[in-house]
Amino acid sequence: MKTFIKVIEIWMPDEDRTQLVFGSGLYGSLLDFKNASEYQHFAYDEGLPGKAWAAGHPIVLKHFERSYFKRTQAAQQAGLTCGIALPIFAGDFLLAVVVFLCGDDDEQAGAIEVWRKEPGTGDELHVLDGYYGSLKQFETFSKQTKMSKSQGIPGIAWATGMPVLTEDIGNDPKFIRSSYAQEIGMTTALGIPVFNSPERSYVMTFLSAKATPIAKRIQIWIPDQEGKHLLCQQGYSKASNGLAEIFETITVTKGIGALGRVWLTGIPCITGVTDDINYNPALDNLNSMLAIPVIEAGFFKAIVTFLF
Repeated sequence: MKTFIKVIEIWMPDEDRTQLVFGSGLYGSLLDFKNASEYQHFAYDEGLPGKAWAAGHPIVLKHFERSYFKRTQAAQQAGLTCGIALPIFAGDFLLAVVVFLCGDDDEQAGAIEVWRKEPGTGDELHVLDGYYGSLKQFETFSKQTKMSKSQGIPGIAWATGMPVLTEDIGNDPKFIRSSYAQEIGMTTALGIPVFNSPERSYVMTFLSAKATPIAKRIQIWIPDQEGKHLLCQQGYSKASNGLAEIFETITVTKGIGALGRVWLTGIPCITGVTDDINYNPALDNLNSMLAIPVIEAGFFKAIVTFLF
């Protein structure tokens, strides 16, 4: 099964916290691109990870040719055409940058968007930028759309300050682009709020079809009322319809397992599923997991996991 995202990387501040160095990555069969990446480093405002660090918010780079992207030749050879960088901050200080790399494919229906509210523009979000592949009509409509608080997946994520996941956007009244989504076969939407400052609000949205999903499984984990454990609040799975029942009795303790370490440190991670005590890889034939913390003003709010 194809997934919408081809490569995922995590870039971390070095010991002096003045440059970003390779932390971990998921490359699938793209081993040459992996080899071209592992020894790279990026200063502040350099390359895709460094630009996201300097901007303080997610950025989309839709064309590598003649851009600030440092691995253009290797990316072209690997069939990669677009990059999206998500910086994760604790207040003013960068913890890591997660980079998603995609490739144009006529068989896939999907998009990754960055929505933004600018100071003085009222209570509305608009598309700052996005990757839509061949979905030009959907891109045009989306860039003309405004979202108020609690409207659509971006508006709900903005209003609640929490990740939002829906599995049938073509029939979901909360998704105001549902007729377009239905027409092009898009089914699943994930919205992740990205906190920068009180004046600026950002939301990243991941939209994909069943044939080329964002990931084989997506889950949202939140602390319980006592703040002692993480619980699986919501989940999507390509294969397991009973995902909620499978995870309703599972809890995560701070510092234990991959999710527990992300909760403890605020650092995103990529790990083998078999390395985490909370997962049974046989459920969906899973191999790897990306875990991204949602942090607001230095305080932990949730973890979003992508499993492949």
